[in-house]
Amino acid sequence: MTPVRRLALDVLKPHEPELLEFGRRIGDLDGVAGVNVAVIEIDREVQNVNLTIEGDDLDYGAIQDAIREQGATVHSVDEVSCGERLVCESAGPPLVRPTWLR
Repeated sequence: MTPVRRLALDVLKPHEPELLEFGRRIGDLDGVAGVNVAVIEIDREVQNVNLTIEGDDLDYGAIQDAIREQGATVHSVDEVSCGERLVCESAGPPLVRPTWLR
């Protein structure tokens, strides 16, 4: 089966554990080479975060279990990259700098 190399997840997590600990626990999983956790929104009781994970062959089930063990839930899977290498797409047309910045 084709290996999963990158996952981008929308996750709803409680304030505890803190973001640093949350990311470290995901990063400690087998096959995970890197993790990025970015806060999107903060509420009184929860944080909505983007979780991006990269590795050679990610195990989504193990990742989902680690997220749940920390009291969080996956809202959506926003990006999946599979295959022998990662493909980087352009998110849109190149940015044009305003003339006043030149």
